[in-house]
Amino acid sequence: MRAFGDALYNIAVTLWAGGLWVAGYLVAPMLFAELPGSHTLAGHLAGQMFAAIGWVGMGCAAYLLLYLLVSRGLSVVASLVFWLVLTMLVLTLAGHFGVQPILVHLKAEAWPREVMQSVVRDRFATWHGVSSVLYLVVSLLGVLLVAVQERGKH
Repeated sequence: MRAFGDALYNIAVTLWAGGLWVAGYLVAPMLFAELPGSHTLAGHLAGQMFAAIGWVGMGCAAYLLLYLLVSRGLSVVASLVFWLVLTMLVLTLAGHFGVQPILVHLKAEAWPREVMQSVVRDRFATWHGVSSVLYLVVSLLGVLLVAVQERGKH
């Protein structure tokens, strides 16, 4: 049964880190490139995708933290892997439940105009920048999480 838990651990790390990079740095830019006349549609689709990968991250983090605590006990708090996962989770939660609702509110406030043609443009750009930085940090921490994995030792 431990082999299944180990495999699921590796799948969760791969799914979360890989999903972050595919969504944020491959698919989202493609949406804006392929839908140049509709930034609203591209933004909506990208937002849905980022929300989905946020939920994936929260689920993966829950499993990873539980796995680490069960397999290594409280001594796990001294490990880099534990702190990477916990930091990624906290930043994901901040983006998903803190910053994203602000962006949604600003889009609604701008309606019927596109948000970047409205009076809330500057506030939206600022909060979008905060969201982008959070996402970048989580993505880079995901790469570090993959890089520090030791076969059979988490």
